Amino acid sequence: MSLDLILRIGTKLILPFILLFALYVQFHGEYGPGGGFQAGVITAGMVILFAITFGLRAAKRIAPQALVERMVPLGVLIFAGTGVLGLLLGHNYLDYGPLAHDPAHGRVLGIFLVEAGVLVTVSGTMTALFYAFAERGR
Repeated sequence: MSLDLILRIGTKLILPFILLFALYVQFHGEYGPGGGFQAGVITAGMVILFAITFGLRAAKRIAPQALVERMVPLGVLIFAGTGVLGLLLGHNYLDYGPLAHDPAHGRVLGIFLVEAGVLVTVSGTMTALFYAFAERGR
């Protein structure tokens, strides 16, 4: 039982750093390796670690299944909506230039929005898959 206490305390200590690393990967994705997919997997891994350590019920209080299932289409909507916004402004699909006053700023904003959509979708998908497999054994 003493190992369980060490595992729980260690998990509580490391979870904020995992989230911080996921945010770093997300925001640094345009300048180097990383981006929405990697940050989404890291974020889902954080929820999975929490579920393994504290139980599935505790994880579902933190990330409810209904929220996780809504994250998948929400991320796709963010991604596709960014592209459609370019179409509505008279440019090509996923042309980010018209999203801001300066085309360079528009591209930065567009890439950020697309990567945020990918993060939401991947994180939701990975967490939903874990919930499905974890509940299968019950």
